[in-house]
Parts: sequence; structure tokens; C-alpha cells
Amino acid sequence: MKRIMALAFGGLTLAGAALAQEGDPETGSKIANMCRTCHGMNGYAQIPIAPHIGGESEIYLAAQLLAFKSGARAHEMMTVVAAGLSDTQIADVAAWYAAQTAVANLTADPELAPMACAGCHGADGIAAIPDAPNLAGETNIYIETQLKAFRDGKRESEMMAGIAAELTNEEMRELANWFAAIELEIIPPE
Repeated sequence: MKRIMALAFGGLTLAGAALAQEGDPETGSKIANMCRTCHGMNGYAQIPIAPHIGGESEIYLAAQLLAFKSGARAHEMMTVVAAGLSDTQIADVAAWYAAQTAVANLTADPELAPMACAGCHGADGIAAIPDAPNLAGETNIYIETQLKAFRDGKRESEMMAGIAAELTNEEMRELANWFAAIELEIIPPE
């Protein structure tokens, strides 16, 4: 089912490779121990420059870890961490964080959500498609930094590069503020 969804939504080739095997959340929780300093054990980020990853789809998480591992996406810490993970470990840690449930509390009118973002990331910041990340409750610093990285070619995505290229710095800040204002709760699995 996950592979079908990845194909149906034009999932990344890297994501399909990671999901060729089913991840084990219990084993993934042990691997997540090394992630907790930045991302927290349940995926609620502990530092403002790290994203919340609890409740993300396995497809998205595995694709990002594989991108860091291959060098397709660069980050001084994540590149090193991902390089040390096997494909099985990536599937397991992705399964662990995907087993969490992300719940957004949108207090603003959803009709005011940024239309360029809502189709994939949801008006409430909970992703509507499996290969897009949740944006609910992310810090505006993190979101704005990622938008600039897409615009400047430091982070690759055909769709996001095109969207970010059209945005001014002020518009990026407004989008980032919209999603940062959403309250996020991450609920662990039972």
C-alpha cells in the first residue's frame, strides 16, 4: 500500500527504495535514541533549527534520510548521522517516528491558509500527501530557511524550487509565520 501511494503521488525514487522493506517501529525506537537530542524521542524538536518529525509519513522520513545518506541533501549533522545507518535502520527509524500521531490545532480561519502550500502541506500544516512534510508548529526560522534553500538551489525539489523562486523574503516570512502559529501536539503510539 505504501509503495502504491508513493507511486501514485510521484514519490521520490529514494523513498521507494527505503520502503522496499517494512520498518519495525520498536527497533526504530532504539535507533531514535540518537535522534532525541535534536528531534526528541517522539519527534517533537528540542531545538528551533530542527524540524518536528513525529507523525511524518514513513515515505517522507525515509526519503530524507536516504537523501542525507547519499549526499543529495546536505546538513553538517544529518549527513554524518544518516551515513552510519543501513537501509534497514532507516526503514525502522522512519517507522518509529511515523508511528507517532501529529495533531494540529489551527485557531485561524483555514480559508486564510497560504494556497500555494495547503494543497500538499494542508491548511492546518498536516501534510495531505505522503511525500510532503508536516509544517504545523515548525519554527518560522526553520521554514524560512528551508524555503530559501529551495529557492537558492541548496535543497532540491522541482516543485518547491519553482514555488520558492516566486516568493519574496517577506512572503516567505509570512508563510513561515502562518505555520509556526499552529499548535502541534505529537501523541506517542499506544
